[in-house]
Amino acid sequence: MQLSSTKKPRSCKYDTASQPFRAMSQQQAIRESKEQGRFPRHVALIMDGNGRWAKERMLPRSAGHRQGVEALRRTIRAAGELGVEFLTIFSFSSENWSRPKDEINDLLDILRRFIRQDVAELHAASVRIKVIGDRNGLEHDILSLLDESEKLTKNNSGMTLVVAFNYGSRQEIVRASQAIAQACLEGRMQPAAITAQVFAEHLDTRDFPDPDLLIRTSGEERLSNFLLWQSAYTELVFVEEHWPEFNKELLERAIQCYLSRDRRFGGIRVQAR
Repeated sequence: MQLSSTKKPRSCKYDTASQPFRAMSQQQAIRESKEQGRFPRHVALIMDGNGRWAKERMLPRSAGHRQGVEALRRTIRAAGELGVEFLTIFSFSSENWSRPKDEINDLLDILRRFIRQDVAELHAASVRIKVIGDRNGLEHDILSLLDESEKLTKNNSGMTLVVAFNYGSRQEIVRASQAIAQACLEGRMQPAAITAQVFAEHLDTRDFPDPDLLIRTSGEERLSNFLLWQSAYTELVFVEEHWPEFNKELLERAIQCYLSRDRRFGGIRVQAR
């Protein structure tokens, strides 16, 4: 059964009965947030629930993954239309290699087709593609496709699509730590010079701002080794719908939920007397 798209993001603080999600009010809130500089520049996505979506329909998991690609296409288009500057997608985690071999092969084939079929369209829309994650040990054709998509779109000035592939945040933090330790051993850096900013400059995401908003679908409420360092002050929104059901309306709702938050970054808001 198709899940209702009338559900609110689970972690929103306000009641949809008193503050209904009307398209016009959502668009107005987004417009005003841009004018006030509160609109999220960077949105990150954990695209969860392909398998559950398929199971509910008694379909193979591969059908869920293919519908997930359609949801990704919709979301990239919607994010660009809304004015998101950076969209980071958790496409394949370093832990996904533990899945059955047939499913891994299917996921890699979907990635190959997506790059071959969609990168030209993304390039025409001036989307810039960046890939983060560990590239060591990847199959040659996968590595070539990832490299080619970055090179083709590197001069584009539109939205940046950050593809986290073979990515794990703990592993990323270890790689950064090793690079800093090696620099210290070689005398290129002093331990006293290591700051949070210096550490961040050794992460895969050094060229991007931290996410303002992270959305996870399918009702799960955890980060699953995704952007752990970068999400220290990220607003988290969890939605019940499975990833294949995600669309522009749900993205707008998540952004509206984000806009309802009071972001203080550890400080307090001084009340006018």
